[in-house]
Amino acid sequence: MPSLAPRQGTPDPTLSEEEYRKRFLGQFEDPAFDDLRDELDRIAAAAWDAYSHHRKSPRTRKAGPGFADPDYDLSVDWLAAQEAIREAERRHEDPSGPLRILIVSGASRSEHTCPGEMSKTYRLSQVAREVFAFTPGVEVEHLDLSRLSSEYGRHIHPCKTCFSTAAALCHWPCSCYPNYSLGQTQDWMNEIYPKWVEAHGVMLLTPVNWYQVSSPMKLMMDRLVCADGGNPDPTSTHGKDAEGAKAMELEGWDYPRHLAGRVFSVIVHGDAEGAEGVRRSLADWLRSMGLHPAGAAAELDRYIGYWKPYATSHDELDHDHAVQDEVRNAARTLLEAARAQRAGGLIQAGEGLPEPRQK
Repeated sequence: MPSLAPRQGTPDPTLSEEEYRKRFLGQFEDPAFDDLRDELDRIAAAAWDAYSHHRKSPRTRKAGPGFADPDYDLSVDWLAAQEAIREAERRHEDPSGPLRILIVSGASRSEHTCPGEMSKTYRLSQVAREVFAFTPGVEVEHLDLSRLSSEYGRHIHPCKTCFSTAAALCHWPCSCYPNYSLGQTQDWMNEIYPKWVEAHGVMLLTPVNWYQVSSPMKLMMDRLVCADGGNPDPTSTHGKDAEGAKAMELEGWDYPRHLAGRVFSVIVHGDAEGAEGVRRSLADWLRSMGLHPAGAAAELDRYIGYWKPYATSHDELDHDHAVQDEVRNAARTLLEAARAQRAGGLIQAGEGLPEPRQK
């Protein structure tokens, strides 16, 4: 019989009070805070108390009816995120509502931070957006991940890979954040999950960064792991009871596919190398979650200004009308597939899905 006790042995990251205060107060180096040192010392003391007592979710309420343990104290943040997802599901299923398209622009670059210039990814997303925006009965949402690098307090915290301990330990939506005791707050994913849920079609656009998707895109992808097999009831594992979650998985896990049935388009652009591999990995990832490809014309890997100077890459895109037209065709293909899927003309959600893979 295998042991269900969690394997442990990594170094303890707990900070001393001195180091914690140093890091906490390091946020306030601007001289504008100099006259507030006494107040900051009091705030640092309160923050240390929360950290040292591990108050991850200080505001909770009883789960109530519909949960495995109605008396379990659930985070009010998680409950709000769950309700937002339920509302998004109702919008997705409403036959009288518009056809909903989500565009995800994955580049980090924008003129609002260090580079001083927008990304080609953003420009391509606008080419696609025009197709959707001028189509009657279609509602388009543009998720611009460059806000992670340019907007104050905008974060996607890294996945803590609960799924790799046990499927049931990964909650849908993610319950790892916010973690107030560690200062892991203002996480964007609770706003992003409903955008995916309500969508009938999803278009991902990313540059190639060192043979991979962009950093913001990968953060979002990892945090979507809970959408593919995640546990919608945290009370069933009493929060993060790893041993109990392992026992649940071994009893048989039904692996709920929370995004299955939506259709997708993938557009990858590069400067020199790696575009085909990134496009394939994105498409494989989406298929593994039960999303359906919109069609060959909706999956592109292209080079813009192949091996030419970065300084003139926007000029290259200006003149590359073929790529712009291909992006428009990808958008039209996604629209047609989303309409067909909604009408029941494509594979229905849950049919023909790949077998669950280890996370």
